[in-house]
Amino acid sequence: MLPPGGRRPGRLDSAFDRHPVSLRAVSTDGQADFEARRERLRREYAATPPGTPVRLAKTTSNLFRARRRSSASRLDAGGLEGVLAIDAAARTADVQGMTTYERLVDATLPHGLMPLVVPQLKTITLGGAVTGLGIESSSFRNGLVHESVLEIEVLTGDGRIVVARPDNEHRDLFFGFPNSYGTLGYALRLTIELEPVRPFVKLRHVRFGDRADYFETMHAACTERSHAGERVDFVDGTVFGRDEMYLTLGTFVEEAPATSDYTGMAIYYRSLPRRRVDHLTVRDYLWRWDTDWFWCSRAFGVQNPRVRRLVPKRWLRSDSYWKLVDLERRWEPMQRLERLRGRPPWEHVVQDVEVPIERAADFFDFFVDEIPIAPFWICPLRQRDPGARWDLYPLEPDKTYVNFGFWSTVPLPDGQPDGTHNRRIERVVDELGGRKSLYSTSYYERDEFWRLYNGPAYAALKEAYDGEGRLLDLYEKTVERG
Repeated sequence: MLPPGGRRPGRLDSAFDRHPVSLRAVSTDGQADFEARRERLRREYAATPPGTPVRLAKTTSNLFRARRRSSASRLDAGGLEGVLAIDAAARTADVQGMTTYERLVDATLPHGLMPLVVPQLKTITLGGAVTGLGIESSSFRNGLVHESVLEIEVLTGDGRIVVARPDNEHRDLFFGFPNSYGTLGYALRLTIELEPVRPFVKLRHVRFGDRADYFETMHAACTERSHAGERVDFVDGTVFGRDEMYLTLGTFVEEAPATSDYTGMAIYYRSLPRRRVDHLTVRDYLWRWDTDWFWCSRAFGVQNPRVRRLVPKRWLRSDSYWKLVDLERRWEPMQRLERLRGRPPWEHVVQDVEVPIERAADFFDFFVDEIPIAPFWICPLRQRDPGARWDLYPLEPDKTYVNFGFWSTVPLPDGQPDGTHNRRIERVVDELGGRKSLYSTSYYERDEFWRLYNGPAYAALKEAYDGEGRLLDLYEKTVERG
């Protein structure tokens, strides 16, 4: 008997049966074409008048920061997409900076390989995930996205094109590029490590009612890389409430009795309370969260079965919802409707934070008590190479952290300004020795910000690679919303 939305048993080829068009469309772009596009972008940047703000012109974005209107010159980096080469023997890929993970994964899976960390949303770009921060359920063993990078080719703020590696004259840029968010330069090309996959991922959804037991079991699974006698390749979790939390443990397997399909009527996160064991193709596992943008698609009504049946499957993906979010940002139709109904104003609380695992229960208690958001996501991570130091987002090298991801709106108390909840979260994360990703709105004062994000190291990098300040600095871009 097949599971709801399920498929029949399969072997290796079945992992790709449903995507023949996208797989045939994948090709490695010629080096000469890349060099021509790179030179065009360099000349376009050089021709921008001094003092003119500069931004990349991108068709997709996964940032939740509202930007101020500006007359910034937009660089056309749209051509820098595609996989230049895959070395299956060395397990590496040479990839242009604007390549989406959807396109990258579709290029590597036919070789039985995947990037070491694949962020949850299909339209996140490799360059964006490295200059920002990328995390997923393999991060307890592979760290963050940037830790699998071997080489970065960067158009720097001062107009040079440099190749940064951990062992060359630009090693300072290599270790300072992550968490710089395009304020030091733009990634044109990256060489990354890949790892072998098996055709399917077996999932075990383990329910907990006690948060101390939950984090203790999570820590043990990450440390031992096993649970209940089975190997663990992926670890993440979902919290529905104080007494209902799930630890999802994924294991690569060669065969599956049947596979579930969460790209249509069935919804992945709703399966967690109902299924103790599940199987997905490796591709569907990597994109299990994208179809419903975790659970955020419910805000657009498409989790209603009557609505969902009418929506083409090709529209059930995160970039479709992004278009609706952009519409709300520009015209605020939902907020206008809520005001007409006499409901209180809300605050967007969209954050990912990392807290040391020994303080995870403390953050859990604070969040459940004070921030009315559920579900929320849990993902453990650990720095892959204890000897490396990533200057702008340093983590303790021998410590396991827990990422808490929460994305929703929260009513504002009477008379409280926008940002009230976000500021409170920032303070608690700092008190617990944690860190916060900067892809969303931040409220730090300037001195506090540079204390947390290594101001001296950033200043040295800015002087070395953007001495005239042609690009915004990190505080201007991520807090002042430039």
